[in-house]
Amino acid sequence: MSETILDVRNLKVEFDTANGVIKAVDGISFQVQRGRTLGIVGESGSGKSVTSLAVMGLVPNPPGRIAQGDILFAETSETAPVNLCQISQRQLQTYRGGKISMIFQEPMSSLNPVYTCGFQLTEAIRQHQTISKAGAEKQAIASLQEVKLLPSDEDLATQLAAEQNLRDRNAIARAVQQRKNSILKRYPHQLSGGQLQRVMIAMAIACNPSLLIADEPTTALDVTVQSRILDLLRDLRDRRSMSMIFITHDLGTIAEIADDVAVMYRGKIVEYGPVAQIFATPEHPYTKGLLACRPRPEQRLRKLPTVADYMQVQTEPDGDIKIFARHFEPDETDDLTAEVSAAETNRRLETISGETPLVTVQNLKVGYPIKGIFGQTARTFMAVDDISFDVYKGETFGLVGESGCGKTTLGRALLRLVEPMSGNIFFEGQNICQLSKREMRKLRREMQVIFQDPFSSLDPRMSIGKAIAEPLKIHHVIRSRRNLKERVAYLLERVDIDPGCVNRFPHEFSGGQRQRICIARALALNPKFIICDESVSALDVSVQAQVLNLLKELQAEFNLTYIFISHDLGVVKFMSDRIMVMNQGRLEELGPADEIYTNPQQEYTQQLISAIPAGTLERIKELQAARGAIAHS
Repeated sequence: MSETILDVRNLKVEFDTANGVIKAVDGISFQVQRGRTLGIVGESGSGKSVTSLAVMGLVPNPPGRIAQGDILFAETSETAPVNLCQISQRQLQTYRGGKISMIFQEPMSSLNPVYTCGFQLTEAIRQHQTISKAGAEKQAIASLQEVKLLPSDEDLATQLAAEQNLRDRNAIARAVQQRKNSILKRYPHQLSGGQLQRVMIAMAIACNPSLLIADEPTTALDVTVQSRILDLLRDLRDRRSMSMIFITHDLGTIAEIADDVAVMYRGKIVEYGPVAQIFATPEHPYTKGLLACRPRPEQRLRKLPTVADYMQVQTEPDGDIKIFARHFEPDETDDLTAEVSAAETNRRLETISGETPLVTVQNLKVGYPIKGIFGQTARTFMAVDDISFDVYKGETFGLVGESGCGKTTLGRALLRLVEPMSGNIFFEGQNICQLSKREMRKLRREMQVIFQDPFSSLDPRMSIGKAIAEPLKIHHVIRSRRNLKERVAYLLERVDIDPGCVNRFPHEFSGGQRQRICIARALALNPKFIICDESVSALDVSVQAQVLNLLKELQAEFNLTYIFISHDLGVVKFMSDRIMVMNQGRLEELGPADEIYTNPQQEYTQQLISAIPAGTLERIKELQAARGAIAHS
């Protein structure tokens, strides 16, 4: 009787490219035990997702192929393992989706926008089971209730009876059935990110798989939604005795769900072991770097450590890499762990508050009309509802809250990219709500924005040099071609991009490099005020640390004022002097960053803080003890 459900041995996955063969996965081996979760962690490009695609038999061929290795899957402890690399695609279909299921990273692109969620759920069920359409719909609804997208029948009956003042049993039963059917008739765009992820989980568990692969299922979600999804996955795993592979770039999330951890770097597993051991005594410098570069809200470091601080990589002539741990001098170690004292923080707050406000917002309201059935405005949805605050020169003003709370709308309204309904916005004492479009365009030289997605922020047909030079040309700041080239080269150097790459296009850079290019573009006009709108949320933790450190360095060098928008309170606290918490368009709480974290006054702020993954050894032991995985705390 074997307790191993998946045994991967010496797996190699290669891709043919114009520049030769790329080894995406290079000779890795690991096992997944029954009822346990293996966390696979690493940065983008490490081979995590390709590994999961290989297990599912979804590596695109061409250009990819499994060049070597075995993937042995044993559905039950009594059945003999099957080598998934040696069976036909037809046979593989009986395993894929039925016995091994996968939750993909981006639910919006994983679900077909032209079909209802109900159709896609029932299609997955009928693909692997001989069942009628009505039976599949009933099973789909049961799956949606299991993932808590729909309440149970009893809770629905109670809720609808109260809402619609129903007393007749038959009327209540009809109302319950209508509500359940209505969720099946919704299209993907009608659901939020968290709801879509629950649909994906419901689809994955609908056929009762033995192994569930979750590929970055919480990466794009708010911390509160992420916390609920992790709770749900833990509950499903334990209740169904299901095995799981959980893939992420965040070790803090791994601590919340994994029993064992495989750390991947450039296609190889560099460290492998129980989660408590990996967190307590990491051995590989890459693992140490990943653990160190996460912003911890309980600390206020001067500078975030990065992976490069812990290791050096040497590429051999044959393409293989060698990794060496960096040896620190005592003063270097002190630099990595140096914290900002409470006295220093207070002095900075006093200095900043003594300045004249650069931006003053008074009773700002931004709304969007909701159309009625005849095209008239039925009501107005208030995205920003009566917000007032000041931002001082040289300050980083953090803006935090869940998706839909109005953060981004507020940021765009400050630049008048969205027109406010009422209220005042003063920039250096000038009411910008009263400026004409021509006057506003001039003022935007002083006010810039760094958007969330660097790829969509840059024109794919324009080289990065032209993209950075464009604002300088539009505002007629530099007319000489030579001076323009020098300015672009300086800006690229300042954000640690080789000026020799000036003629390359955005797709030729990594996500972190593209965000640096967007920062260079924002700095081109020497602005006084920059809005950073979720500017690091799509980046790996190590790249995120580099970009956050860069933003702090640039602020000190150019005396910049930031509004830093994010749903991640740990990141916001590292960057910010003061934090404003928003909830449903309203100001929930405002105060010094340390005070907001250590002594939140509002229940909503407390919920945001409690949802942050602790990523500590104590939390791991607590979770493992609760499962009975270890006998002692």
